[in-house]
Amino acid sequence: MLAQANNEETENTEDKIRPQRLADYIGQKDLKGILNIAIAAAKGRQDSLDHLLLYGPPGLGKTTISLILATEMRVNCKITSAPALERPRDITGLLVNLQPGDILFIDEIHRLNRMTEELLYPAMEDFRLDVTIGKGQTAKTRSIPLSPFTLVGATTKAGSLSSPLRDRFGIIQRLRFYELDELTLIVKRTAQIISTPITESGAIEIARRSRGTPRIANRLLRRVRDYVEVQKAETITAELAATAMDLFDVDREGLDWTDRLVLNTIIKQFNGGPVGLEAIAAATGEDRKTIEEVYEPYLLQNGYLSRTHRGRMVTAKAYQHLGFSSHDSVDIFSK
Repeated sequence: MLAQANNEETENTEDKIRPQRLADYIGQKDLKGILNIAIAAAKGRQDSLDHLLLYGPPGLGKTTISLILATEMRVNCKITSAPALERPRDITGLLVNLQPGDILFIDEIHRLNRMTEELLYPAMEDFRLDVTIGKGQTAKTRSIPLSPFTLVGATTKAGSLSSPLRDRFGIIQRLRFYELDELTLIVKRTAQIISTPITESGAIEIARRSRGTPRIANRLLRRVRDYVEVQKAETITAELAATAMDLFDVDREGLDWTDRLVLNTIIKQFNGGPVGLEAIAAATGEDRKTIEEVYEPYLLQNGYLSRTHRGRMVTAKAYQHLGFSSHDSVDIFSK
């Protein structure tokens, strides 16, 4: 019962932290502009929104945007993920139960199996579900009309989507990493919601170490809040935030222990690269997919890692950040 109560409290907190309106959504200015136009046009026509594909690193707000769209359009939002849609009846059940204008959010949409994907083609284009009844020569195809709906697909790998599926989205937008000032506003807003006093400099310190990602910013804020409460301090200051995050092994540039492990392993064992992803995963003991989808995007975009046709290479910026020259050797656990 206690665990259930804690889970409900966490879910309630998450619901409060997520903005409910597009006007309250911080960051992604270009995307907000496009969505404002799309919402206004759809409302004017009394029609459903165009299908929307959002791609980019995890934690940037894809699910939040789908919930905001549902609120703005005053419809329901059904949330699922591609791995959960293993059988045709899984997607069929979702589609036939959608009400006019509803939003269907599919996370990790690049992982849809071929049969499920092909069922989506007529559903997205003609709001029709083609179901095969029977087998062999007695098989018949029956078309079931669907209510007009909006599919919002989210993926970290837009290039992994098949062309037929990608081309059926009317709006395709990339979510970018957040700027420091945007993350600072997010930290301050979340701190207010969870009743945690914080100074401007404290919010900046947390934002600086958040890897350009709101999800990480909110997670770090909670950990800093815990530290400050144990220290019996009343307000999160820059000094307390820095001390707490040093304790949690998150440095001033947002790199955690695993980030530094990846970079130092490339330097120490592979002379800075180039080296393949499989070799990095084997040497660090980390999952290949986790490195590629969770750690690598931030390291690449911020210039700590470069990717060539021969493999990954550590940059001069990474050498400098880790505190040694390109000719030095480094203990991967000392930084």
